[in-house]
Amino acid sequence: MPISSKKGDLVMTIKTVLSVLGVNHFDEDLKGAIDFCETHGAHLTAMLISMGAAPPIGSYEVISTVWIEERQREIDRLAGKTSDIKAILARSGTSFEVQEIYTEFAWADEDIAERALYADLVLIGPQAARDEELRRRVIDGALFRSPTPMLINPKKTNVGLAPKAILLAWDSSDEASRAARQSIDFLRAAESVHVTLVDPRASSSANGEEPGADVATFLARHGVKVDVDCVASGGRRVDEVLRQHAVDVAADMIVMGAYNHSRLQQRLFGGVTQSMLGEINIPLFLAH
Repeated sequence: MPISSKKGDLVMTIKTVLSVLGVNHFDEDLKGAIDFCETHGAHLTAMLISMGAAPPIGSYEVISTVWIEERQREIDRLAGKTSDIKAILARSGTSFEVQEIYTEFAWADEDIAERALYADLVLIGPQAARDEELRRRVIDGALFRSPTPMLINPKKTNVGLAPKAILLAWDSSDEASRAARQSIDFLRAAESVHVTLVDPRASSSANGEEPGADVATFLARHGVKVDVDCVASGGRRVDEVLRQHAVDVAADMIVMGAYNHSRLQQRLFGGVTQSMLGEINIPLFLAH
C-alpha cells in the first residue's frame, strides 16, 4: 500500500532507493538520500563506489609493488568511508544498508547495474552528478542495463517534496512512455504537468491527429493535472527548447525518456539526453 500523506506530499510506491555515492565526495548526496527516504518511508541502499585504475603495461615487478600498494590504500580508504556512512545512517533512524564497491572504471557499470535491479529508483545527488566519470558509469549501468528509472538532482534541491510543476518531454517513443509511467507518483502529486512536444507532426503512427491529446487523456485518468504544450523550436536544439520551456512554466522537475537512438550513435554525435545531463539545473527523471 502507498504510504499516507498530508496535502502536498507525495504518495509513493517507491520502497527501495539506490543512492550511488562517490568515495571522494558524498556528504551532500547522502543527506539528500536520507531526506528523500525519510519523507517517503523508503529503504535506502547506499552504494559507495571507488573506481581504481587498470594495471599499467609494464614489468611484473612494477605491477606487484607500486600498483598493488596504491590499490590497497584505495581499498582501505573505501572501508573507512563505509564505516563513516554506516555511523551517519545509524543515527538517522532510516532503514538502510551500505554496500561498498571497489572496481575498475571499465567494469563499474556492470556492478551498478547488478544492484539497480533491486531498487525502485536510482538517486543521483549533486556531487555524483558533477563527477563526470561516475555519472557516466551510473547512467551506462543503472539506466541502460536495468529497468530502473533514475532521478538526477544537480543542485541542493529537496527532491523529497512534491513538485509543483513538471515538464514531461513527449515524443511518442517507448522511452517517453516508460518515463511517464514510472514517474506517475511525481506526476500525480504535481499541481500542473506540462506535456511538451517540440515541433510535433500529426501522424496516425506517432502523435495522432492531435499531438499530445492521447497521452494527456491517459494521464488524466490517473489523476494528473495536464496541459499540452506544442512548442516550435525555431531552429534551436531540442534540449535548448526544453530547458527554456521549463523556465517559462516554472517547472521544478523534468521527466523524459533517455536516448531515443542507439547508445553508439549518442556517444558519437551527442543527443538531447546527453545535453540535458550536462546543463540541467533542476531535477531530471529519466527512464529508458
